[in-house]
Parts: sequence; structure tokens; C-alpha cells
Amino acid sequence: MRHTNFGAAVLASLVLTGCMIQAKPPQQSQLQIRQYQTRAYETTDHKKVLKASMHALQDGGFIIKQANSDLGLLTAQKETDVQNDGEALLATLLGGSQARYQKNAIEEASVNVSEFGKKTKVRINIALKVLDHHGGVASVAPVQDAQPYQAFFATLSKSLFLADQKIN
Repeated sequence: MRHTNFGAAVLASLVLTGCMIQAKPPQQSQLQIRQYQTRAYETTDHKKVLKASMHALQDGGFIIKQANSDLGLLTAQKETDVQNDGEALLATLLGGSQARYQKNAIEEASVNVSEFGKKTKVRINIALKVLDHHGGVASVAPVQDAQPYQAFFATLSKSLFLADQKIN
């Protein structure tokens, strides 16, 4: 009886931990989102900026999937294992062969580089796709946290500096 109560307590705590409600970030306007997704650089050499953007994505662990210099477009993705062993065990115990739990997260990035007068404008969009252990899509959502965009632009600025200094 004592082991049963302990097991029930452990199971209940796992269920409650997995079901905690996370606060949603406040809604942002499209203008606010676009502000942290876009930067302008003091150069008219958009191919140099496109190449530096490719380096910045690769430095961030992304794999380049497509590059089109005529359109100024890059697409890339980064995959991470997000499996929580406790969640996987609980889902398997409760759901058996019908269980579903998160396995991988794929960050998909698209970068658009375009001429903007005497400047070059860069806009990056990032979406997060979460897959379950069967490879099915569990969720897809745009990344609306400014931090990953700020990190990309900081790396891009460094990459452009290195390119200007002719340092690989």
C-alpha cells in the first residue's frame, strides 16, 4: 500500500509538472515585430551582406537549405533534440502505442537582403516547428522573441566587419 501511494504521488507530480500553464507573451503589432526582424546596413553591396548573412546563420548552427543571390534570399534550418525523458516515459505509460511526445524542434529561418537606397536592408523571419517522436508536426509558430533576432544581427555585424577587413 505504501509503494502504491508513493507511485501515485510520483505520477501525479509528473502529470502536474507537464501540464503547468505558461504565461503567453503579450501580443505585438506587425510593426513591432518587423522592427526587431529588420536592420539596414551602410553599404550598397547586397551580395556581400547576403554572404555575411549566410556566415551568421552558419555560426548560429543553421544549415543553409537554399540561397538565391538574384532574389537576395536565404533559407536555413537548425534541428535540436527537445525530448524530455520524463514526459516520454509518462506519455508511454499512459498512452501506450498511441502516445505522443515532443522529440525534435526545427528552427526555420528565411533571410531577405535587398537594396534600400544607399543602404542594404536585411530582414530575417524565424519559425519554430516541433515534431513528435513519430515525425508528425506537434506545433508550428513564428518566433516572436526579439533575442534570437538580436543575436543574429550582432553576428551579422561581426561578419560584415570581418569581410570589410578581408578576414575569413
